Amino acid sequence: MQARLHKILAHCGIGSRRECETIIEQGRVTVNGRVVTKLGSKVDPDADRLMVDGEAVGIEERVYYLVNKPPGTICTNRDDQGRPRVVDLIRQDPRRIYTVGRLDEESEGLLLLTNDGDLANVICHPRYQVDKTYRLAVRGPVREEQVDRIEAGVWLSEGKTAPAQVRRIQRDGRHTIVTATVWEGRNRELRRIFAKVDLRVVHLVRVAIGPLQLDGIAPGHYRRLMADELAFARARLDPEWKPTPPPTGHASRRGPVPAQQSAGGGHEGARGPGPRRDAFRPGNGPRGRGRPAWLDRRGPGAGPGRPGRSGPGRPGPGRDGPRDGGPGR
Repeated sequence: MQARLHKILAHCGIGSRRECETIIEQGRVTVNGRVVTKLGSKVDPDADRLMVDGEAVGIEERVYYLVNKPPGTICTNRDDQGRPRVVDLIRQDPRRIYTVGRLDEESEGLLLLTNDGDLANVICHPRYQVDKTYRLAVRGPVREEQVDRIEAGVWLSEGKTAPAQVRRIQRDGRHTIVTATVWEGRNRELRRIFAKVDLRVVHLVRVAIGPLQLDGIAPGHYRRLMADELAFARARLDPEWKPTPPPTGHASRRGPVPAQQSAGGGHEGARGPGPRRDAFRPGNGPRGRGRPAWLDRRGPGAGPGRPGRSGPGRPGPGRDGPRDGGPGR
């Protein structure tokens, strides 16, 4: 199967796509013994012989990790300030992996790391409509009209947001715990959307991407994903796949999530035990001051890691990598 040369080189771990474009323009790449300098040239990695600076290029095995991002880590492959990065959590893998989309430094929860650019594009691009579900602690009460505005879409600097799904789980003291499901990927999108309706998000955790959930993985831990777990995304690469119309409203948004659907579930068939009325403790923020109680209980998006399937995150020297994935929340 043919693909653009710079994309193949990036997948092989040569560099980011932009860096590979520069390498091609510098005349450092040969295809079947001939120098190629034209951007956009297509090659078949299974049939053509690729070389960079006289050395053969091999295709990397595609790998997929599900990570519970801890607060205080950043979703980038390069950082001049030396801050801890999510890619540092998976130090034993020599491949050039990167985050699929972003969560901002304060946020935490589910992230995918991979070296598969096609799958990353499916997860991030809004045309494929892959749901991302978040659990948020919002300061103060959440009114009916505020939910209506969020679900209808609000205007940000880049334009109007797509309809979202919002469910209120509980009210505890000065805070309201809600879940929100979106399938766009704008920078700090949910924090900005809620701010537009005068709601301040004080804590944000991504609990699901499509049917994938944290499923007991502790913060800073991870596990490898099996091929069948990614079938929901690969189905969208089928030429016959068509996007469905965006949602226009959700009758169940006003009260607690029904028991048959997990509070952290997406729209891809994820199921769970339903929401727990665990208290959010004000003042337990994301910068090392403790964790909200509702994150320390079993259920979607929280709980101790499963022995033998995840590894502790130990920041260390990382690898230079490509451009990051899409923006985060």
